[in-house]
Amino acid sequence: MPTVSIIPSLKKQLQLPLPGKEAQYKMATYSHSRMSLKEKPVPEGVRLASVLCLLYPKDGQLHLPLIQRVIAKGDKHSGQMSFPGGKLEAFDKSKQAGALREANEEIGILSEDVSILGALTSLYIPASNFQVFPFVGYLDYKPTFIPQEREVAEVVEVALGDLIAPQSLKYKSMEFRKNYRVKNVPYFDVNDKTVWGATGMMLSEFVTVINQVNNSIIKST
Repeated sequence: MPTVSIIPSLKKQLQLPLPGKEAQYKMATYSHSRMSLKEKPVPEGVRLASVLCLLYPKDGQLHLPLIQRVIAKGDKHSGQMSFPGGKLEAFDKSKQAGALREANEEIGILSEDVSILGALTSLYIPASNFQVFPFVGYLDYKPTFIPQEREVAEVVEVALGDLIAPQSLKYKSMEFRKNYRVKNVPYFDVNDKTVWGATGMMLSEFVTVINQVNNSIIKST
């Protein structure tokens, strides 16, 4: 059960070479993507976005918030589970600043209270033509979430211990459009929610980093 005691070690681990695409592609939707780790170049004109993986203490262990997006016509990620985050704006001073702004707008996180521990590997999402930059942050208290009703249907608090448990990783068939079903899609089953796709891929790298931290702590004791 990961507690706040791992935060300094996690910050150090995030400064080291990251697990990267190999960890991400374990959760890729299509089997051919999982078999080939050859990265395609990000196209010109790609849109940029940032998200925040925010850790905070609750009931003696670390948690992180995911959001279930509202169902909206024309939104390729409608209804899906994701990190708080979104499109970078021209006025954002940095990608990190964009992640903090979006977390504030979507779920009421106070940006000035968040300590950024590091960043994960960026991920290009062909379906929406976004390159997403994930940041890992820490808040030393349990926040009061204020969901933005226009975009957030629900805030789901995930215990980090549940997320990294082997039984959280599952596979199932999913239908993406009429008469188009993909078998053995990997996903994280957290709080009875299905977390897959780009968010699942970023979570996969994050889980790998947490496991590296836990292994380092075990070796040093």
